[in-house]
Amino acid sequence: MSASYEVQRTNQITGSRKWWAFATVLVTMFFSSLDQTVVSTAMPTVISDLHGLNLYTWVFTAYMITSSITVPIYGKLSDVFGRKPFYLFGLVMFGIGSAISGQAHSMLELVWARAVQGVGAGAMMSMPRATIGDIFSPKERARWMGVMMAVFGLSSIVGPAIGGFITDDWSWRWVFYVNLPFVVVAIVGVVFALPTVRTKDQVKVDWQGAALLTVGLVPILLALTWAGSKYAWGSFEIVGMLAGGALVLVAFVVWEMRAPDPLVAPWLFRNRVFTTSLVLQLLVGMAMFGSLMYLPIFVQGVIGLNAQNSGWVMTPMMGGFMVGSMVSGQVMSKTGRYRHVAWISGAVIVVGSVLLNRVDVHTSWPTIMVDMVVLGLGIGALMPLMNMAVQNAFPYRVMGTVNASQQFVSSLGGVIASPVFGTVLNHAFSRKLGELLPPSLSAMRSKMGSLNPQALLTSQAQKAIAAEFDRLGPAGQALYHQLMQAVKLSLTYGIQQLFLVGLVFSALTFIGTFFLPEVKLKGEEYFRSEETEKHAG
Repeated sequence: MSASYEVQRTNQITGSRKWWAFATVLVTMFFSSLDQTVVSTAMPTVISDLHGLNLYTWVFTAYMITSSITVPIYGKLSDVFGRKPFYLFGLVMFGIGSAISGQAHSMLELVWARAVQGVGAGAMMSMPRATIGDIFSPKERARWMGVMMAVFGLSSIVGPAIGGFITDDWSWRWVFYVNLPFVVVAIVGVVFALPTVRTKDQVKVDWQGAALLTVGLVPILLALTWAGSKYAWGSFEIVGMLAGGALVLVAFVVWEMRAPDPLVAPWLFRNRVFTTSLVLQLLVGMAMFGSLMYLPIFVQGVIGLNAQNSGWVMTPMMGGFMVGSMVSGQVMSKTGRYRHVAWISGAVIVVGSVLLNRVDVHTSWPTIMVDMVVLGLGIGALMPLMNMAVQNAFPYRVMGTVNASQQFVSSLGGVIASPVFGTVLNHAFSRKLGELLPPSLSAMRSKMGSLNPQALLTSQAQKAIAAEFDRLGPAGQALYHQLMQAVKLSLTYGIQQLFLVGLVFSALTFIGTFFLPEVKLKGEEYFRSEETEKHAG
């Protein structure tokens, strides 16, 4: 029987076929993470072509909602029915969404296409990590997980350049079409390398739990996306969506505790490695967002790197991320231990955050590069470690469920961090700008207050503001330069507040590493113990 149609009772991949599976995982991870970067690069051109600025955020929100919600569903079902059907389904949906996105003739059509793409992306987020668990034992996995994280870092580095090239030299539509040949390659790899799993288990899909999770998460994700931009944090709309979503999620938890085959198993949270790792993931995610999410704005608006090159701003951080992940993976693989690596990684994250907290209006680009590399080293070393620790702490048969739960929490961390830190920056920027504007510019204060820092740094906005000052005659240019200096100082102050918040989360991350229990990484006995457990049952 050929490898493509081999039927077995486990997802485990052995022999030479595991390297084909590993290559498939790397291809899938590279292009799924690359997609987000190139789409962000192309969005200004998309908006200009489709004329839908009011739906701009929905292009990302629709993708984020569908991908986040489907992750735990894929993870649960893949443990029983195998990775292959859900990997294939996810790739096909991602390809269909990409094709529809590429031919979209309105922003609304693009939003719906991105939602379809997100359904596929949910599988592409959860299946690769579980597949790595099917290929390697926890001790081996530490080494190769570092390689996976390095591939993720590489996609973040080359993404802006690829997105800019495709948009400028071909068309923004090819940002989506370019996914299609790689989807085909990945499908071939999945069909050839992944086993078809036969199970005797009778599984009842927890559709009620899936429905409750969806209904609870959608209003919360929308509230966190719109808070501070479309609506104020304390507005009736935001409070109502958060409260309503929270009530439904409480009902979801109650249901899952009573469901015979729950979507998210409550017993997972009784494991200290699992709960501590989830908390650490949230903390390190917030530390990363707090320090780095708006760093390109600082580099462009304060240091003066032009907008064309701003896509490369994150390269030093991702370079450190790649090195950190590979080094920590090698150390864990050789020693079979991870707790000391976690302590050191947490300490390096704190050092990187402290360095970033020293920046001011006079900070140079080389200084920022060094600070970013240090922070990237710490985050890169810690993130794969948490995944390794959790996988090692549970039986192989629940690999998909465990990985999906981790990925789900990690996605929520990014969703929460984005609007929170955006609000911190906008509030600090607006307040400082009001303090720094000279009396001669007080008449312009209302107009400035309606603009956020990102808008003030675009060339279009600056040209429009300069045109307004030109009407004031010869003194207009001097007033314009006073305004832009105030903007620069205010932006520096706002970024400093973000770095301070990031430092708090970095310190909490370091403290949290001391609560992470250590379970020696298992070798091949990981799979043998699983087989013994299965026969005993």
